[in-house]
Amino acid sequence: MSDSDTDRFSRQEGLVPRERLEGLAISVIGVGAIGRQVALQLASLGARQLTLVDFDVVEEVNITTQGYLWEDLGKSKVLATAQAISRIDSSIEVSQICARYRPGLLVGEVIFCCADSISARTAIWRSAGRNAEFWVDGRMLGEVIRVLVVAGDEGRDYYPTTLFAQTETMTGGCTARGVIYTAAIAAGLMTGQFTRWLRGLPTDNDLSLNLLASELTVAESAGMAT
Repeated sequence: MSDSDTDRFSRQEGLVPRERLEGLAISVIGVGAIGRQVALQLASLGARQLTLVDFDVVEEVNITTQGYLWEDLGKSKVLATAQAISRIDSSIEVSQICARYRPGLLVGEVIFCCADSISARTAIWRSAGRNAEFWVDGRMLGEVIRVLVVAGDEGRDYYPTTLFAQTETMTGGCTARGVIYTAAIAAGLMTGQFTRWLRGLPTDNDLSLNLLASELTVAESAGMAT
C-alpha cells in the first residue's frame, strides 16, 4: 500500500473497514437516481469489485435528477457510471451489464437494489436477494425515502412483506418524481447501513425519511436493534 493510498483513506479509518470492504463483490442493480449515487459513494469508500446492472440510456432529464453529465447523453447508464468510477479510482474492477436484471445473472454477495418498481424488486429478491450476505433496497418519491436492509438473517422474514402488489404503490415509478439531493441522501443512508454491517454493528431493517417534514422513522415492527 502506497503513502498516497494511506492518505486517501485516512479520514474514514474506523468507519469503513478496508480489509472487509476490499474482499467483497458488490452489485448495484439499477444505476438511475439512487443507484448512480450509490456506485460513486462505494467507489470513494474503497470498494474493489463492482457490478453495475441497468438497461437504460442517459436522457436529458437524468442530468438534473440523477447526476449524469451533458457529455453522457445517449450513453448506457452503466457505461457512464463506470467512466465516472474510473475517474475516482481507475483500479476498481467494474463489470458492466447493460441489460435488464434476469434470474441467473451473476451477482455479488452484497446487493444494492435500486430498481424502480416493486415488481422488479420482487423478481431480484426471489432469484438473488435471499442468498445475499447483505441486501439493501432504496426507494424514493419526491422528498420521501425508504431504505430496507437484510443483513444475514436479520430482516429476512420482514423484507418480503414490503413487496406489495404493484397496484398498491404510489402513482408513478420510484423515480417519477425526484430531485438529486433526495437521491444522494438515500444513497448515503444505504451506504451508511452497509458500513455499519461491515463493522458488525446492528442495522435498521426499515427506515423512512421525509425531508419536507424533517421526520425520520424506524419501523418498530421490523425487529431492529435500537
